[in-house]
Amino acid sequence: MSFTNVYYKRTAGTAKSCYVCYRPTPTVLATINTVDFIYVCPGHLSDTNFASRIADADAPAKSSVSAEEIAKIKQEWEDKQKKKQEKGKEDGKEKEDGKDKKSDAGSSKEASKSPTPAPAASTKPAAPAHERYSLHRDFYAS
Repeated sequence: MSFTNVYYKRTAGTAKSCYVCYRPTPTVLATINTVDFIYVCPGHLSDTNFASRIADADAPAKSSVSAEEIAKIKQEWEDKQKKKQEKGKEDGKEKEDGKDKKSDAGSSKEASKSPTPAPAASTKPAAPAHERYSLHRDFYAS
């Protein structure tokens, strides 16, 4: 019975001893169908002599942001800045009008309390992707 040398990093519910140092760890390297598995400390996964991380070619870069998202956030920021400027102008007028200060403040508070509905996020939640590792054959050889 041969297995492919592709293991997925997962977290188990209970900690068991690490294969290398025998410390308790919940980190498990398992094959896709969980036929073969090994408990390993996260420190050993960063060891280049024990395992190599396999980069996902299909997964998009995490830092890449679409132009639509940038435009949306930019528009929201501009709207907030306009509201701040308008509020600043209203505050300036309130200082000039000493008589109507209380009535204007009450109306501006009511206006600011009106909730603006947040746009519904139509983006799909990202599917959890496990880190992939390839174990080295000659772990104990130097």
